[in-house]
Amino acid sequence: MRRDYSKLAVFVVAGAVASGCGKMVEPPAIQNRLQMESFQSCEDLEQYIENTAVEDMRFQLDAMKEGGWLFSRGGFDAQSSPGGAANGEKAAAPSAYTKTNTQVQGVDEADFVKNDGTRIFVLSGQKLYAAKSWPATDLALASALTIEGYPQSMYLDEQSRVVVLSSIYSKYPDDQNAGGESPCAADAWGCGYSYANSTKVTVVDMTTLAAPKVIAEHYLPGSANQSRRIGSSVRVVLSDYFRWPATVRFYPDYDGQNPDLWNDQAVLGRKLDELKIKNEQIIRARTLTQWLPKARRRVGNGAVVDVAYACTDFYKTNAPVRLGLMTIATLNLDHPEADIARTSLVAEPGQIFASATSLYLASQHWWWWPSPGQRDFTYIHKFDITDPDRAIYVASGGVDGHFLNQFSMDEYKGYFRVATTIATRVFDTENRWGRTETTNRVHVLNESKGALQVIGQTEELAKGERITSARFVEEKGFVVTYRQTDPLYTIDLSNPADPRTIGELKVPGFSTYIHPIDANHLLTIGVYLPDPGPNGQTDWQKRSMKLTVFDVTDFKNPKEQHTALVGTANGWSEAAWEHKAFNYFPEKKLLAIPFSDYLPNQNGDNYWGSFVSELRVFDIDLEKGIKQRGAVSLKDIYQHENDYSWQWYWSPWVRRSVMASDDQGNDFVYAISDGGIRVANAKNMAQPLATVRFQKAGR
Repeated sequence: MRRDYSKLAVFVVAGAVASGCGKMVEPPAIQNRLQMESFQSCEDLEQYIENTAVEDMRFQLDAMKEGGWLFSRGGFDAQSSPGGAANGEKAAAPSAYTKTNTQVQGVDEADFVKNDGTRIFVLSGQKLYAAKSWPATDLALASALTIEGYPQSMYLDEQSRVVVLSSIYSKYPDDQNAGGESPCAADAWGCGYSYANSTKVTVVDMTTLAAPKVIAEHYLPGSANQSRRIGSSVRVVLSDYFRWPATVRFYPDYDGQNPDLWNDQAVLGRKLDELKIKNEQIIRARTLTQWLPKARRRVGNGAVVDVAYACTDFYKTNAPVRLGLMTIATLNLDHPEADIARTSLVAEPGQIFASATSLYLASQHWWWWPSPGQRDFTYIHKFDITDPDRAIYVASGGVDGHFLNQFSMDEYKGYFRVATTIATRVFDTENRWGRTETTNRVHVLNESKGALQVIGQTEELAKGERITSARFVEEKGFVVTYRQTDPLYTIDLSNPADPRTIGELKVPGFSTYIHPIDANHLLTIGVYLPDPGPNGQTDWQKRSMKLTVFDVTDFKNPKEQHTALVGTANGWSEAAWEHKAFNYFPEKKLLAIPFSDYLPNQNGDNYWGSFVSELRVFDIDLEKGIKQRGAVSLKDIYQHENDYSWQWYWSPWVRRSVMASDDQGNDFVYAISDGGIRVANAKNMAQPLATVRFQKAGR
């Protein structure tokens, strides 16, 4: 996401900085005895922030003395056609329907589309659209509610409450431009994420579909990184960074009396030393409120009030990580008007995983400059989320390597399993920083007395390759790596202290998402690439998207049972990297994925005629294979817009889908984009039953 980094800061851990004489010390080693502790007072928290800021500032200026580099100061009206009239009543539900594809049963994940079988909600542009969707022929728009900022994702619970997470700009005390005009007003759509420094949580009562009612509004510092919903509790993981004072400088001003300043190391050194003294005075004068803005919420009379934080809810670690703020904010929908509880770690956020009872946060070990001998390492922090009002810190630990995504992690019977790619820098005569070598492993951790300890790990897998997908299913694990072929590894996790690689299968290309369809079969999406030719080169013109069914009944000998290649070398699907776009309907054995392609030789100079964006639906038959059933196209919607310069906030290509069935054996497919919703009977997808169009954002 694009952010305005001018107001925000990256910190390095205390001690891993330049010494007083300006010589850089060696980067700190990986911390194998990870400790987390909360601050006992606001004075301790402020001192820690300022000490770290001073050391970081000194490090950056001393690096300039040595001819080094500066580190980034990072932070960061609708219409419908044909269909019956919508109303506020819920229709009889379909016999079966799909919802958001999630990793863990009972743990919901936010997306810009949500549905409950009879209603579909879509965030498009700045609006929350609500449509009656059942019966399918009655698809019609019921309402459109403007949401402040840039809406990104939402939840829908069983009581018809919609929780929208949006990015906004909030003007905090002592912002760099506090004395002048804001870069954009809080409700200015044109700013988008560019100036977003806060997350707004808007709770909407959708009991009456045609009359949405906002019942709570909360403003939280930072960007919504990831989130989960379990029952009435929504956990939002926010990433935020400390804010440098506007007058802190990270390079000397141009000096007309010393035009060759940058070529005179002695003069430059003196200027940098003077700047360090001045900067430290500015940093020490800053207040805690200026470092850490408060949350806010809107009260009954419409006013926005500050929400104080407790300094004891902030934690620090002894691990060398690239510091920022990683916050777990908990909203209990049973009391949406109450203050949101926050638990914060002074650390930069990475991937998260949540089960029904635990939430895990990951942060990578931070090397401040590369050098041979380093390997990557990930620190893991576990929180208890059984309390619906708050996340409670439990334990910390770490593993070699880094995670690809959330599917690299899993919890089963209290054990935490992770699949990592381990990158190590080794000496290279042609590269002063060394070259990178990779390998892969699966680790099992157990929590004991405040520590997450590795109790077992596999042997190294696929040296020289990287993990492209992973999935854990109870006592089984599946890992795909890639360099030139696609090895699928099967992992036996029945003994947590002794996880073992059982089987391996190599096929061309690689899988990027693994979906279990039953106990013995996996459905994957990825990329097909032919084996390299005699010259060692891969023919990329033969590339295509690839769907595969793997038979893992014989765990030692997995088999590629069925394969289907989709589209041309120009084709792509969001489902390849976003699992929420991958929609498998188990009751009907149907798969729907958004798919785009470009066929320039078929339509001359007509750009839109050459562009393909549609929802493709496949029958998944374990005996007969994978066969495309048909496709729902939205070509007329993006052709109608006739706008080649699609924006980051509005693009009318197909991105999501919903499938539903009635009691007469009919299956219906809904294709969803920023431009609208279209539904068709799965027996004849070329003939839509109804379409709802959304107003283009920015109009």
